[in-house]
Amino acid sequence: MSMLTNTLGRYFAGRFVVAALGVFASIFLLLVLVDYIEMVRKTSGLASASALMVAETSLFRVPQLLEKLTPFCMLIGAMTCYLALSRRLELVVARAAGISAWQFISPALGSALLIGVIATVAYNPMSANLREASKRMEAELFGSAPGGGIQDASGFWLNQVTSDGQTIINAARSEQQGIRLTGLTLFRFDPEQHFKERVEAREATLEAGRWLFKGVRRFSLDAPPIDQATLEIPTTLTEAQVRNSFSTPETVSFWQLPSYIRSSESSGFATAGYRLQYQKLLAQPFLLAAMVMLAASVSLRFFRMGGVQKMVLSGVGAGFLLYVLSKVTEDLSKAELMHPIAAAWLPVVVGGLTGFLALLYQEDG
Repeated sequence: MSMLTNTLGRYFAGRFVVAALGVFASIFLLLVLVDYIEMVRKTSGLASASALMVAETSLFRVPQLLEKLTPFCMLIGAMTCYLALSRRLELVVARAAGISAWQFISPALGSALLIGVIATVAYNPMSANLREASKRMEAELFGSAPGGGIQDASGFWLNQVTSDGQTIINAARSEQQGIRLTGLTLFRFDPEQHFKERVEAREATLEAGRWLFKGVRRFSLDAPPIDQATLEIPTTLTEAQVRNSFSTPETVSFWQLPSYIRSSESSGFATAGYRLQYQKLLAQPFLLAAMVMLAASVSLRFFRMGGVQKMVLSGVGAGFLLYVLSKVTEDLSKAELMHPIAAAWLPVVVGGLTGFLALLYQEDG
């Protein structure tokens, strides 16, 4: 059996990376186009919405959407690469030179691992930051009207009880994982649970021991509405408590997850979703490598032997089944019926073993 030379290894790795990046770019452009059209539809009646701002908002929203499709991009990219190599008879030449399938998929496996590491440590924080920026731009686009933007009519709800009584806070949008809120309606009750007043505010910021509201209008039962520039309401809520109410695991970057898990645990909140997200990001490089194995198991057949459509469909079907498995384990983990480590790594193990065993059967009978 011949050894794979460095030059040939770099060639195979380069072809794979180009194919994978091509799929990424194609899906990115498609998502931007679809999201931009949807944003144009939503902002068609707003005078403050310029075409440039709408386009920037869509561009900032898409990276986080694309992150969820990374395994499928890798699967399709690997299948495209190997089918192209087979169609140009390059795999035939490699086979004739004594190079096994294990050798010419190893450069793609190494590249997939590297792409996965970059996606975890660099792309994930970037997409989380861009998503926060898109939320700020959406707040500027849609103003402070409750229920505007992409949130539903109910928005976000928060309840706090202090010595002054109970305050129920409804916000149309949240930024910085709940630290800044816009489009607010407050319902305040006295310590005896009697209704005190309703307050509307343009925005609010959580500071040490207080909520600072701006652009305030207060409505009470026995007085006309009162407009105020600012309003301070004491609170015992911490940043960790507010973030747990307003944020989702996908909006927390990889580097912030460990400290966020610790602060949530110390506050007595459930952390299963955040632990699962952290383990999924750790497993991402190996999941991408497993996708390469799956792609290789269905696309290394010689092109002239036919059955290309069946190979492509089987690869897409395997990827879909793996996605279903990952969603099932994710739901079980969030319901605390499965440990986050098992939920995150089980699809990786199943996908990797499936591709490995299929290749082993094809190569060694």
